[in-house]
Amino acid sequence: MFSARFLLQVLACAIYSNWWPMLTALMYVLVPMPCLFFSSGSVHFLTSREGGGWMDAAKFLTGASAVGSIAILVILRHASLIGTGAMLIEFTSFFVFVCTVLCPSC
Repeated sequence: MFSARFLLQVLACAIYSNWWPMLTALMYVLVPMPCLFFSSGSVHFLTSREGGGWMDAAKFLTGASAVGSIAILVILRHASLIGTGAMLIEFTSFFVFVCTVLCPSC
């Protein structure tokens, strides 16, 4: 699944000869970091109501980096730096990435 996400990301850049969408790769690095640092690599804390200061911080950082991944694409499209097709391919890449992170057994 992860390799399909990477393939979609490269295709979104290569098909339109524009490498601006590759900026979202930075956010893809940041999305799983709160899970790794605050919950020992488990994503089950995202759906639990338990927690404290660190768990709430991890939930906030995960959400902020996920929204940032989408926001970068929308801002680039609004500034006419990328095309609509590249943005849609990147959204698909993001969906595949989220499925990979939340469903590691798939």
